[in-house]
Amino acid sequence: MTDTTLFDLLERLSSLTRIWFRQHPLLTELQPIQLSALMYLARCNHYSNTPLGVTDYLGLTKGTVSQSLKALEAKALIVKIQDARDKRSVHLQLTDAARRLLAALLPPAFLAEGEARMGERGTQLEMLLGELLREVQRSADVPSFGLCRSCRFHQQIDNKPFCGLTKEPLAPADAALICREHQTCEVDV
Repeated sequence: MTDTTLFDLLERLSSLTRIWFRQHPLLTELQPIQLSALMYLARCNHYSNTPLGVTDYLGLTKGTVSQSLKALEAKALIVKIQDARDKRSVHLQLTDAARRLLAALLPPAFLAEGEARMGERGTQLEMLLGELLREVQRSADVPSFGLCRSCRFHQQIDNKPFCGLTKEPLAPADAALICREHQTCEVDV
């Protein structure tokens, strides 16, 4: 039998996180998938804040995600904005209410406190888990949804961020956002 210690630890942390969210008073009206969609939309860039981006990131069916997005819109937590160039596409933006909700929830207190108590080892753990995630994504050949600044297409032109894939300048804050077009560099940034 293979050692399952790492899996057991990650599964238990995931379970504790789900329990914490389920018991949080601010989340009584929100389904877990809706919270996951909000968390993704809070971290993704303008190339990725579409219904398809949410679907791909969460790995769920279009129908499931569509119903969840409709519920979030009905709760005034997201708004749909028509794409300026492609009138068939919509972008999803968080409302101020959604941003306040996420600010009150993230990171979960138990996790932040545990990491803080670990000191420098908490920083090392974060780095190692990031490395593990990249290795799993590479070996499973799944989209990385990584941060713009770590993408092989991310460039600096005149000391400003630029996307080599779309050939568009980026806002400085975009470098810290998740992109569905992300492709890992040979050497991680």
